Amino acid sequence: MFIRFGYEIGIRCPNPTPMMTYLSVVAERRADIKRERGPVTVPIVRMEEVVDPHKNTCLRLIAPEGDFKLSYDAVIEDDGRPDLSDPLAQAVPVERLPPNTLPYLAASRYCETDRLGALAWRLFGETEPGFARVQAICDYVHERLVFSYGYAQAMRTALEAHEDRLGVSRDYAHLAIALCRCMNMPARYVNGYMADLETGERVAPMDFNAWFEVFLGDRWYTFDAKNNVRRAGRIAVARGRDAADIPLIQTFGKHELTAFTVWTCVEADVGLTRSHREANVSLLTPWFSESWSRHVQERDRDRH
Repeated sequence: MFIRFGYEIGIRCPNPTPMMTYLSVVAERRADIKRERGPVTVPIVRMEEVVDPHKNTCLRLIAPEGDFKLSYDAVIEDDGRPDLSDPLAQAVPVERLPPNTLPYLAASRYCETDRLGALAWRLFGETEPGFARVQAICDYVHERLVFSYGYAQAMRTALEAHEDRLGVSRDYAHLAIALCRCMNMPARYVNGYMADLETGERVAPMDFNAWFEVFLGDRWYTFDAKNNVRRAGRIAVARGRDAADIPLIQTFGKHELTAFTVWTCVEADVGLTRSHREANVSLLTPWFSESWSRHVQERDRDRH
């Protein structure tokens, strides 16, 4: 199948401001892109590709004074298969882990393993190490937190999400990552697009999504504590220890966010002929969905 994805992001800077973006599709999926436009900037500026320590492809540029827009639109081919599942995958003893996985065992900005260790071992110490233990962590986080865009908070940590019992996709990922690391399983944060493959009204605006990967056996496995199901249509753009490593945009100076629109949908072909705008809802403007309203009411009723 073909998936259409892209973004329009606008910022306003009081002065020329250095900027980096973590919005490029990961290297292993580049060959699947069938057509793309961009990234395009208005006004036009020079952009340079760089690779960060986590092997993400980043763009480096200088945003000019005033209004600045960055956009991208593409179609990628996807096999439509859900995330790989292997209930027999085992955790690797720490002493045998590949060296490049070891940084993903340590505490990081949003994942306080030192403060969550006792809780993790109490909850999951009796669960078989490996895929089953990671799934148990996903089940716990999925039930523990309540999701809503209204709960988004850029500085919330894994521990704070656990205590507040709410958050958005990055909070689900941070808490699950921290608990996995407490149980000696390397876990890393992933940011990307996730296509809505179901029919019917979308219950909330499209946004970039966060999920996580855990190293088991001899490979990384995808997990998603927010949705807590094996999903198809994921398009990763960056990986890191947590969200601090891979901000969507990072400016080295003051800026104001003026536009933020994301789209991810199934396409019939690779032509980029149909406007994506008909399905867009900006996360910076008010929006309402009857489905989302019903979802919130049902969720809150079930939790009381």
